[in-house]
Amino acid sequence: MTDTAHDPNALVLRSDRADGLTTLTLNRPSQFNSLSVDMLTALQTELDDIAGSETVRVVVIAGAGKAFCAGHDLKEMRANHDKAFMQALFKQCGELMLTITQMPQPVIARVHGIATAAGCQLVSMCDLAVAADVAKFAVSGINVGLFCSTPAVGLARNLGRKAALEMLLTGGFIDAMEARAKGLVNRVVPADALDAEIERLAGSILAKSAVAVRMGKGMFYEQLEMNLDDAYAYAAEVMACNMMSEDAGEGIDAFMAKRAPVYRGC
Repeated sequence: MTDTAHDPNALVLRSDRADGLTTLTLNRPSQFNSLSVDMLTALQTELDDIAGSETVRVVVIAGAGKAFCAGHDLKEMRANHDKAFMQALFKQCGELMLTITQMPQPVIARVHGIATAAGCQLVSMCDLAVAADVAKFAVSGINVGLFCSTPAVGLARNLGRKAALEMLLTGGFIDAMEARAKGLVNRVVPADALDAEIERLAGSILAKSAVAVRMGKGMFYEQLEMNLDDAYAYAAEVMACNMMSEDAGEGIDAFMAKRAPVYRGC
């Protein structure tokens, strides 16, 4: 499903790998890259493969066509209108979102157009997000009688409570600058500068120790669910282990010698 040796336009997901960076492109442009069961399956397969890779250091999730992602495939949902299908669909989507936070590589959302409902959820669950200044965001299920409960999980962990609930209750769009101000995205740039900004952000991460990035991402998400005492105890243990790595020794020695570090990455 993601074999780029075949016609890339026939795939629901395109995968391109180069120099430690993998870009996964949602490829249902005529359906605004909606998250069908096939799309979710393809994404899960790719991310599971990447999570076990020692060569992939950063992942970018992008969208083909005009939209980043318009959420779940409403036609597919209406054609399979039974509770068991819905339960399986939202469970599958939730597992994908968890995979993004649990995999060792940082995941960056490249948002060039609209990101609505589960598409907005996908942005919120990526570790970082860069948006074009023309991008717009909404959790619009409420407009069709459906509260965006699963997108609310990611949204509430990015935005303040009142800001998140206002989006969820009104279904209204926010623009890219407001999304940055509210904490949903990290950076906003003109549309023609989006790829260059993604390259800069990914390059900054790729220049760092793979050991430190991997350990740091895992620690960050783990401590979020802890109380303050447990979080500091856990963070201290992770930092002690990190200090014992060859990369940390090399980085500190290089800093003191005023030279560039040469990380081993293992």
